[in-house]
Amino acid sequence: MLPFLPDVTVDPPSPEPRDAYEVSAEFYDILQADRDRARVHRFYARDVRTARRGVLDVGAGTGRVTLMSLAESRVLVHAVEPTRSMRSLLMTRLAALPVGMRTRVTVHPQGLGEAGLREVADVAICHNTIGCLPPDARRALWPAVAEALVPGGVLLVHLPPDRLPDDEATHDLPAQKVGQHVYGGRMVMSADVDRIRTRFDYWVRGAWGVLREYTETFWMWPASRAEVIAELAGSALVPLPRRADPAVLAVRLGRRPRASGAGGPDRASGRTRL
Repeated sequence: MLPFLPDVTVDPPSPEPRDAYEVSAEFYDILQADRDRARVHRFYARDVRTARRGVLDVGAGTGRVTLMSLAESRVLVHAVEPTRSMRSLLMTRLAALPVGMRTRVTVHPQGLGEAGLREVADVAICHNTIGCLPPDARRALWPAVAEALVPGGVLLVHLPPDRLPDDEATHDLPAQKVGQHVYGGRMVMSADVDRIRTRFDYWVRGAWGVLREYTETFWMWPASRAEVIAELAGSALVPLPRRADPAVLAVRLGRRPRASGAGGPDRASGRTRL
């Protein structure tokens, strides 16, 4: 039996940064899960089926790639997700799995550079992640990925936007009914100097109108395919032939760099989805 809320105190072991997804976590799955689930399967399932050592999910979020990897392979899965709100949803999903499947996944509650993973996977996936990293943090991620891969391992990168938007663009998220309430939202993207401002507006409606409204803003940094390939080359990650979907870049780890620096501080953890 859970204690009454007035009896609960929270004393974290160490200070944590503000949770960048404290609003979006409630709405993410209900408004975007179906589309993202299909996209994850299309992008990565074929490679995951070939995994023999392990799968690494960098920026696991609520677990779309992690769950697909558990279903499509029989190897160990490492899910890296330092954001508490997203990780809580991921853990809830994992708790509902059969024990035999659940024991194959390890959730790492810190950035990849801090997780200390070395040669644990032959397939690594960065889905919907690197666009949310400032350029310095994005470049700092690649050596840590290379450390986590076995020689010859494959990294699949969901590429960020390659340029700033010319005009403000609005995308309505399909409304979803949950009991007597309807959840909805929209995403608004616009250029701001060298970044993309991405604002999410969420709402919950009942029979008598709007019950709750929230807004949460994220930043994205564009990078072309050529820029990302050049960054990856510094960690001995070389491009493979183009995939059917240009949104995904596939690279393979060649000869491991002599000094990657992956064991040092996680400079990439400035953005939570690492």
